[in-house]
Amino acid sequence: MDAKVKHSLLSYQSEVEVELSSILDWWMEHMLNKETGFFYGEISDANIPDANAPIGLVLQSRILWTFSAAYNHTQNKVYLNFAHTAYKQLITQFYDKHYGGMFWSVQPNGIPVSTKKQAYGIAFAIYGLSAYYEATKDQAALDKAAELYRCLEMHFYDPVYGGYIECLGNDFSVIEDVRLSDKDQNAIKSMNTHLHVIEAYAKLYTVLPSQALKQSVTQLLDIFEQHIIDPATCQQKLFFEKDWTSTASVVSYGHDIEAAWLLQEAAIIIKDAWRIEKFTKFAQSMASEVAANLSPEGAVYNDYHTHTQVLDKGIDWWPQAEAMVGFLNAFENSGNTIYLQHSLTSWAVIKNQFKDARFGEWYWGYDASGNLLNKEKAGFWKCPYHNSRACIEVANRISHLLQ
Repeated sequence: MDAKVKHSLLSYQSEVEVELSSILDWWMEHMLNKETGFFYGEISDANIPDANAPIGLVLQSRILWTFSAAYNHTQNKVYLNFAHTAYKQLITQFYDKHYGGMFWSVQPNGIPVSTKKQAYGIAFAIYGLSAYYEATKDQAALDKAAELYRCLEMHFYDPVYGGYIECLGNDFSVIEDVRLSDKDQNAIKSMNTHLHVIEAYAKLYTVLPSQALKQSVTQLLDIFEQHIIDPATCQQKLFFEKDWTSTASVVSYGHDIEAAWLLQEAAIIIKDAWRIEKFTKFAQSMASEVAANLSPEGAVYNDYHTHTQVLDKGIDWWPQAEAMVGFLNAFENSGNTIYLQHSLTSWAVIKNQFKDARFGEWYWGYDASGNLLNKEKAGFWKCPYHNSRACIEVANRISHLLQ
């Protein structure tokens, strides 16, 4: 390896390890409500907690994953203790003891706010529980992850067209509004849910391998190839009817660079040589497309509306974190240093524009005019998952590159 490249990688690795510690310290300092012993549902950009805010399943599960993964990465028991708290709250407050599955959100006292069952949220619970089992070898956590896998397969899997429907009611009945959030299309299937179901299933497979689970991951990879990734552009379609008819004309650059490495990783985890080759090629093509559409500073824009040809020049924190990993993955695949430079540039954008030197953690983002968004530091969708995972992934991948 070229000495200059090696030096860049070592510096990069050192910086992200420091950043990981900083991120985790912020969450441990600010997130825990000492009166309840559980987490706040929201913390402002100035670190002011909202003790009345509901707590979302995604936030809860991502905290569980983050601190379990941090312990697995560092063996620091302080992180494991925080993961214990996340696990206890997930099981005692979010698990539906009557119908099964997980509530979408709860009040600070644990009373459910939204009892709908969102496949996306259940997938993140599986993801967090799998990492927690890896850290603790707690059989109850693994059993719950396996139960939730069966829940998705029983209630959400579409046996006719394949894939998973977005959302069901508390008792798994059909409901009209299946959106993840207000900004999403009310479509019965989405790229986003499928990306995180395969992410969760692949992680579960690492701790509970089975032929059934391998088949589920295989089917999901095939769905991405056949229905979600546009072969003409290597960009993902976002929303679908039940038969996989596309219903949106928007490109999400952050999800494309995230999928680039996550799908390849899923194929590697199940050791499917044919799909590893296929999704390695997809990873390169998807990374190349995102790289071709970066801002002048090298940031990942939010969206591009293909029919109207309108580019959303806003930039949020999470696509920059995913670009760190997705571009580094492309460098690993190809040896082409242009991708390493893109990854380093993503990290530079984060250091220069997203790290909050006064209050800690990362800003949410900037609007299309470059104005800082005064949005929460922690909340329903602002979680430690993207940024902490980017740090862990980059550190681990650099160790592998330097072997």
